[in-house]
Amino acid sequence: MTNHRLTTSSRNMGGLRSLLLATAALIGGAHAGAAYAADAAASATATVDEVTVTARFREESISKVPIAVSVVSGDQIAAKNLNNLQDLAAAVPSVEFRPGASNKDRTVFIRGLGTITTSPGVEPSVSTVLDGVVLARPGQSTLDLVDVERIEVLRGPQGTLFGKNASAGVVNIVSKNPTDEVHGYLDASYFTGQEYRLKGSISGAIIKDKLEGSLSILGAHFDGNVNDVLRHSKVNGYDRSGVRLKFVANPIDKLKLTLTVDSSQSKDDTPNGVFISTQRIAYPTGVVTPNAALAALLSSYGINTPNGNNKDVVAGVGTFVKDRNAGFGLQSDYTAGDYTLTAITGYRTWKNHQIQDFDALPIPTATFPEARDDGVVDFIQRSQEYRITSPKGERFDFVAGLYYMEAQTKEIYRRNLTRIVAGAPVNDSGLAHYGTDGKNYAAYGEANFNFTKDLHMILGGRAIRDDLSYYHDRLATTLVAVTGIRPEHHSAGSTKKDGWSGRVGLQYDLSDHQMIYVTVSRGYKGPAYNAFFNMQPTDEISLNPETSKAIEIGIKGSAFDGLLSGSLAIYDERYDNYQANFTDQTGNPPALVTRLINAGKVSSKGIEGDITVRPARDVRVSLSFTNSDAKVDTFNCPAGAPVSCNINGEPLPFAPKSKVYVDAQYTSHLIDNYDLRFSTDYSYQSLTQFSLSQTPDTVQKPYGIWNGSVALVGLNNGWTVRGIVKNIANQHYSSAVGYGALAGVVRFVPRDNDRYAGVIVRKDF
Repeated sequence: MTNHRLTTSSRNMGGLRSLLLATAALIGGAHAGAAYAADAAASATATVDEVTVTARFREESISKVPIAVSVVSGDQIAAKNLNNLQDLAAAVPSVEFRPGASNKDRTVFIRGLGTITTSPGVEPSVSTVLDGVVLARPGQSTLDLVDVERIEVLRGPQGTLFGKNASAGVVNIVSKNPTDEVHGYLDASYFTGQEYRLKGSISGAIIKDKLEGSLSILGAHFDGNVNDVLRHSKVNGYDRSGVRLKFVANPIDKLKLTLTVDSSQSKDDTPNGVFISTQRIAYPTGVVTPNAALAALLSSYGINTPNGNNKDVVAGVGTFVKDRNAGFGLQSDYTAGDYTLTAITGYRTWKNHQIQDFDALPIPTATFPEARDDGVVDFIQRSQEYRITSPKGERFDFVAGLYYMEAQTKEIYRRNLTRIVAGAPVNDSGLAHYGTDGKNYAAYGEANFNFTKDLHMILGGRAIRDDLSYYHDRLATTLVAVTGIRPEHHSAGSTKKDGWSGRVGLQYDLSDHQMIYVTVSRGYKGPAYNAFFNMQPTDEISLNPETSKAIEIGIKGSAFDGLLSGSLAIYDERYDNYQANFTDQTGNPPALVTRLINAGKVSSKGIEGDITVRPARDVRVSLSFTNSDAKVDTFNCPAGAPVSCNINGEPLPFAPKSKVYVDAQYTSHLIDNYDLRFSTDYSYQSLTQFSLSQTPDTVQKPYGIWNGSVALVGLNNGWTVRGIVKNIANQHYSSAVGYGALAGVVRFVPRDNDRYAGVIVRKDF
């Protein structure tokens, strides 16, 4: 592991040396491969499986794609009980996930870059794509994973091809296609803590050689692992269900139609106020400010010493969040000579209803008011994409297309506030109606110039047009009710911006099994408005687009006849007009709100690697790691900021300097019809700051999580029984830490905060 006290330049030089050494090892491995392969054959050693991705809109070996890509297969997702993108973050070191009480508060980070906001007028920096359809809002991407073929994580700016909102990367989710022959499975699991999950699928030909279809279902429940002291029950749990239909039709020669229809719903009770401290520590002075009133109030309900592993809440209103995600995607592929013409029509809806306790406290007091929030999101998006793909392998090949998306959001948010004035309760309320309408137009293309069999040049670009408008109407009985500067706010606005993304690079194939590449990319994320309940006049000015420039040097390939495979990448990304939420205060007592701003310049530099080896037929070991420096370079302090803005050189939130993931599997052949498969994995990450304000008490110290499983697999009867233990060492940690709305410091409790175990039974037929 790299010493964290090294300077950025020395760390990156160390990464360069590592990359050069790895290059030499893989090249040397190619020459030594023949001799080694002979020995390997003698011991009947197997090779690493080939991985196919669609990172450039055509099926290619991952080792041939000049992009840093991590892939998690559907089989890995099922075997390790990875159920959503938050679980995926542990298995892909370059990915971080920000949890929230509601799906609208959750988001994905890649290489330390992501967007923290609840405003519908802001795009995420990391784009999530589901079966070719871009999801415009981050809340849509938090759905449970159902019958997934693979998840591809494309790191760095990917706006040339994927566009819309991919300035920091892409999470590409690909569901399984129907099968020719009838195939199905049922998968049932139970884990301690009253968590159970039922998944199933059936697939096969409906009309032989003409139409295939599949039906996949999901049902899941978890009681929760946080104690609701007032209601004597568990919270931080969920109820989820989902269904997906997928059809692949070949009505005529050369035409393939793929229709995917899905619907999912969830009910969550994730608390937004699990207190870990009643005091706060100021940045940069380190001055500690205790809060005796908060300590006394919590103590009166039995929470005497809140700490980093507290799992008790006393919110007067239990959090309730209901989500419904649904949509369809229709992809048409027509072969015209050697070219493929593709059209993708997408339509999605997302409805979210959240009720939560803003103050996270049980009763109003003379010091703390009680605020209850009730918000509804009604979102719809439509998209259309056309593209043409040339045959690969000629002197010149390309992908080019046109893209359009329209996204509309309507939100209603109500806050009821109770204060104690002169010993008597005073009730007030505020109600806001607001929303956004965004349109995105783009034309794009990326070409490969194949100068020789081994030397290739990559050149691509995307022209972008964004039209964005918002409206906001809020009425309140008092200033206090809205914790804003005025009880009434009516405004509307619009902006139009043109932008572009691009990529240029060189790729050189060292052999049939190794290649090196260098790319220079430009990312772009469109303009934004900070439309939310507490919208103020400072939010009426549109934010400028966020742009990024990145250089990446990488090596990919395999050696020793495929027994060793992997990739290494060094990258340097720089962002201008970074769109970020900065902590603000308003009202009396002061309540925390956020101010969305063009924060200035930030950067992310580092080295990443994915390596897989199979030293024997039945042993497979994988190592993934990242060592990075994601930081604020120049911060633009907003006018009237109540806290220190001297954060130049400090880390970005949700950007640990180091993450490592190790996965090992061993298969023992018991008898002819059964295998016993052992698997263990370990993930580690260094200290993580969760706040852009750099407050010393919003960090998670370094920690590691160790998991293990053993499975009995019937080779001929389709049965698999797997036992899993998560967090074997019982390592407690927080998936996020932040300041409470009115006082103290709170955390989010992950599912694997404590050791738990379970069993998964699967029957294939």
